[in-house]
Amino acid sequence: MAVAQEQLDNGLDKRGGTSESFYEMLNDDLARITLLSLGCLVAAVYVWKLSLHFSDHLRRLASFSNDKQRYFLSPNRTWANIKEHIIYAPLFRVRHNREFKLSRAVNMGTLPSRFHTLLLLGILAMNVTLCVVTVPYHSEESTTAGIIRNRTGTMSVVNMIPLILLGGRNNPLIPLLCISFDTYNLLHRWLGRIVVLQALAHVIACLIPDIQEKGWSAEWAHVFSDNFLLVGFISCVAFVAIVVQSPSALRHAFYETFLHLHIVLAVVACAFLWIHLDGFVSQAYLLVALVFWGFSWTARLVILAYRNFGNGSTTALVEALPGDCLRVTIRMARPWKYRPGQHLYLYIPSVGWWMSHPFSVGWSETEEITIDGKGIPMTHQDVLASRKTTVSLLVRRCTGFTDKLFQRAQNNIGSRVVLRAMVEGPYGSIHSMDSYGSCMLFAGGVGVTHLIPFVQHLVRGYAEGTVAARRVTLVWIIQSPEHLEWIRPWMTSILGMERRREVLRIMLFITRPRSTKEIQSPSTTVQMFPGRPNIDTLIGMEVENQIGAMGVLVCGNGGLSDDIRRVCRQRQGRTTIDFIEESFTW
Repeated sequence: MAVAQEQLDNGLDKRGGTSESFYEMLNDDLARITLLSLGCLVAAVYVWKLSLHFSDHLRRLASFSNDKQRYFLSPNRTWANIKEHIIYAPLFRVRHNREFKLSRAVNMGTLPSRFHTLLLLGILAMNVTLCVVTVPYHSEESTTAGIIRNRTGTMSVVNMIPLILLGGRNNPLIPLLCISFDTYNLLHRWLGRIVVLQALAHVIACLIPDIQEKGWSAEWAHVFSDNFLLVGFISCVAFVAIVVQSPSALRHAFYETFLHLHIVLAVVACAFLWIHLDGFVSQAYLLVALVFWGFSWTARLVILAYRNFGNGSTTALVEALPGDCLRVTIRMARPWKYRPGQHLYLYIPSVGWWMSHPFSVGWSETEEITIDGKGIPMTHQDVLASRKTTVSLLVRRCTGFTDKLFQRAQNNIGSRVVLRAMVEGPYGSIHSMDSYGSCMLFAGGVGVTHLIPFVQHLVRGYAEGTVAARRVTLVWIIQSPEHLEWIRPWMTSILGMERRREVLRIMLFITRPRSTKEIQSPSTTVQMFPGRPNIDTLIGMEVENQIGAMGVLVCGNGGLSDDIRRVCRQRQGRTTIDFIEESFTW
């Protein structure tokens, strides 16, 4: 540490003409305090989530032999107000996940919730305070520009630690805090903007004094002739380029191009920054960030290799269905344990090369296969070979990878094709519906993929007496009756489950029927309706017959999610009702 500090002081003497070791020590202390503050925030959220999880677990246990569950109907007023006005509340009025559309293919993103906004403002305020408010502007030992230069440079590197940690698929905070990847991705984007703004402030504070003294031409010549300044400048340019090509409109319209550029620019920025920080204390913070990044990629490669190699290979049966939809049935090389709400990343090299895309798992089964000539499995490899897991997905045809995959299936006999594939995962499953006496599940289009596993799990749990659910209602909104074919084999299995009629009700809303003759309800527990549902009426009817606490889970377009969020907020003070949303706004 002493050697590094001496190198730092010598470097500052050479470039700034004065020793600023005291301020560098102060910057290092502030950096440690920043990381400690973020750690305390994580600890506080962990305790909060742990208390909620413990409360849900007790409610589930208390409901096993209690069909009425009246005790859980009455809400806690304080907690209901917090959910209504902070946790569930959009930033303004009712709009949260409904995208700002420029065209059918281009959107400008969504608005954060009030809770997310408060969290982002807290992080922004902390960085502004450290980089602007706490700076000694009238110091006699160093120039103001020099202090700001070093402070913003240090904080930019320090913020790269949470930036990289929160952006990975294998982020350990996801299962620890039970917070969705969407939230971490939101924080990742805003931390990235903060890092770039601090890097720009660092460069500007470095250039201004010399430009005032030497002029623009002489300073630019100095930058390109000094290796230390040049690599730092290149790193900053790469960071700025990341922000320029990452707005929602570009990110969603050209996602694959964005992703490749994002990774390449990040590698360039970190490589040149490492050279720039040689001999400085801040290099240790960059090392921590790079270790997190390396761990994330290593974990991904290990998971990918384990899931798909060593016992045959993974294959995908791709079927083109009506309504520009694909059903992909993946035969895994190894068995896996699946929980409702999980998703995976699918690779099909013959269509998308090395690119992977996230999809919710709609169905999973494990079958036993008899191995000729081996009899009873005797080794671990025999056990793996005798058990095959199939995982099924619904994929909506869009542009790029999904469009190529659809055409590949449609151009084959029977509109189906078998392709070599690889699967990374499973990820997610942070929500549980086991403690709710009444469960309402809303799906729009292929969003039903996310909900079908919950329906299956709750119906089975009701029959086995392992969940609190006594009323389960699935509301699915589709454009045409043809779309029922998407989940026909899965729904047939669910409708044949033990005691299904006692707990499950399915309501199908057809928004664009060709004629009213298409709308025929098969039974009292499976009903079909024309048009769009009245969310207020549906939830109101369920509240009137509510058993215990109610959980409302939605996976659909932003407009549907916002409507359901609004209705759930309006009823917070009347009954116990929790709103759970899966939006996949990546």
